[in-house]
Amino acid sequence: MPQIKRKYPEYKWVYSKVLQMVLRNLDGNYKSFFALWKNGDASARPPNYKGKNYFTTLCYNQSGFALESYTISFSHNHPSKTKLDFDISHYPLKKEAQRIKQVEIFTKKDKWFTSITYEIQEPEYEDNGKYQAIDLGILNIVSAVNLDGKFIQIKNRRADLYWKKKLKEVQSKRDHCKKYSRRWKKYHQKFCKMKTKCANQLKDFQHKVSKQVVENTKANTIIVGDLGVKTMARKKKPTTSSRQNKAHRTLNHSLQNTGSVGRFVQFLTYKAQKMGKRVIRIDESYTTQTCAKCGKRVKRELSERDITCDCGHRMDRDLNSAINIMVKVLNSDELSHQPSLKEESFLCKWKGFSTIHSPKICPPANA
Repeated sequence: MPQIKRKYPEYKWVYSKVLQMVLRNLDGNYKSFFALWKNGDASARPPNYKGKNYFTTLCYNQSGFALESYTISFSHNHPSKTKLDFDISHYPLKKEAQRIKQVEIFTKKDKWFTSITYEIQEPEYEDNGKYQAIDLGILNIVSAVNLDGKFIQIKNRRADLYWKKKLKEVQSKRDHCKKYSRRWKKYHQKFCKMKTKCANQLKDFQHKVSKQVVENTKANTIIVGDLGVKTMARKKKPTTSSRQNKAHRTLNHSLQNTGSVGRFVQFLTYKAQKMGKRVIRIDESYTTQTCAKCGKRVKRELSERDITCDCGHRMDRDLNSAINIMVKVLNSDELSHQPSLKEESFLCKWKGFSTIHSPKICPPANA
């Protein structure tokens, strides 16, 4: 670092720990790339070179900043001596905030943000013997079942479908303009604004659903099926069936544009931790293809929304998957406290509900 500062004196303007954090992040990115590459991930790419117009996130780790009332100030050595302050009165720190661990400054869509990471005291997890299994999906963002055989199903809000046509119209107008011209910049700004609004709507919906799930369940242990979205979204080899090729394209679009499933699990996890609950991720392979009643496995197309088996079992495929996830975790060693409820008695409980039409969106209820 001292050699770089001698060669490029402008680096002295930046707080020293910020530069160290940039190098640590770069080192972590390269290690992640090589790890993925060694594991045979063909989509892995090394960190790209960033031009002079690219703003690197500034990370202040435990020092270099001061918090006074509702203003956070950052230190720097720029000759202009301009104050680098952020007003956080609209989002004050919570009373339970203890020690600030890290503060970041970053830009997104021509707007500036600061991210504050601080410690809070979380309640300890206690296994109360109640569990809820959740199957995550595209059509239904949450399909859940608990040990009492109660179902909860929440439809996914497809804000991306609403904005898709509007974004294409603006993008088409922008592409017909000379790049970086006044009209091009006008449409590009409008395009970015619409895309940001779409992303914010998806994120807001995930926040609301994850909060609803955590607050309205008596279970202290929430089991979530691990979708493996990265593997599902990989480009598949084209087949002779145009219908199947279209289904693959639709699946990839839905996976990439309905909001990150991994992000939803993160929201669910940290909200559960704040309430003294625990989220367990379990492999959900074949849970959709397997009949929850007799265990027979049949490969099914994505268009088949109901499971119909030779044993007479008929159920929504997402709820069927949630039941299989619950049975899978009951038969594993994932739980610290194994409930006295065995697989057979659990199947008898939900068996009585299989004849009832599953609700499209279940109102908030203690499940």
